[in-house]
Amino acid sequence: MMRVNDKRACDCYTKMNTPERGYLMRITDFINHHYRHFNAAALKDAAIGYNAHLEQGGKMLLTMAGAMSTAEIGLSLAEMIRQGKVHAISCTGANLEEDVFNLVAHDHYERIPNYRDLTPQDEEQLLSKHLNRVTDTCIPEEEAIRRIEKVVLEEWQKADAAGESLFPHEFMYKILLSGGLVPHYQIDPRNSWLLAAAERNLPMIVPGWEDSTLGNIYASHVIKGDIKNVHTVKSGIEYMVQFADWYKVTSRDSIGFFQIGGGIAGDFPICVVPMLEQDLEYEDVPLWGYFCQISDSTTSYGSYSGAVPNEKITWGKLGVRTPKFIIESDASIVAPLIFAYVLGW
Repeated sequence: MMRVNDKRACDCYTKMNTPERGYLMRITDFINHHYRHFNAAALKDAAIGYNAHLEQGGKMLLTMAGAMSTAEIGLSLAEMIRQGKVHAISCTGANLEEDVFNLVAHDHYERIPNYRDLTPQDEEQLLSKHLNRVTDTCIPEEEAIRRIEKVVLEEWQKADAAGESLFPHEFMYKILLSGGLVPHYQIDPRNSWLLAAAERNLPMIVPGWEDSTLGNIYASHVIKGDIKNVHTVKSGIEYMVQFADWYKVTSRDSIGFFQIGGGIAGDFPICVVPMLEQDLEYEDVPLWGYFCQISDSTTSYGSYSGAVPNEKITWGKLGVRTPKFIIESDASIVAPLIFAYVLGW
């Protein structure tokens, strides 16, 4: 709930007023009343469009770049998954692993509010403490990264010995659903979006997983000989093949595209439509049925992350009548507000 103390804010909430507490207003009502212009209006329109897409029987793919897991997006995204508001996820390897890091090591994280003032010497001191900084938040290497390395390495080696291959997210689903990490939880597990996804066996793709911390660690164990088959963890091409099958079946109900940030998490899955139509020459391939991007990337020559949605029409990804929204703002502020609106909070 948001509290509004200005009695002129909205007459329709007078019945909710008490002298002690002021006005209590749902986040949804607050957005409806105050978000009328510019990026605020785009946020509201996108949220309304999101709900309309679902109400018409559509599904929603969410793509996640940046460090949204370290920003604790699970506080709202996990409930979106549990309530069936998200039907598939494309995320970077960093977001995949950092939700689990936060789950087991939250108490050891350090926040650096004055990160803009840090000198190179200050950064070196953080390194000496094995603290890996992501903007204003430091991830503790031993408690987070190395703890998860030990657990997931066992799963990699089991699969390797059995001649099995799994996707990166499938290994993470296995370690979460096994219950072995439960004694190490340092946040309410309901706030882990990856745990919510694992419990629903949510379809997921993790393009470019190789450049994540665990991807680097996996490569190191291949080099050391701890893992014999480099393909024990499946690749991005295999992700695309599987994702194409999912899209062909699921797009009968229309699939929306909700993009947080830019980069490979969004670029990879949106291309499935022209691939099916232009490269495989399938007929009647449905375009994406809704598109929204939260981004602070500027529109410039050659910038795909900053490209306006209409450019995607020329690539056979969106149509003229596809609902399209761009919110030029910070995703750590915008995404939880949209999720709250969709959830009716």
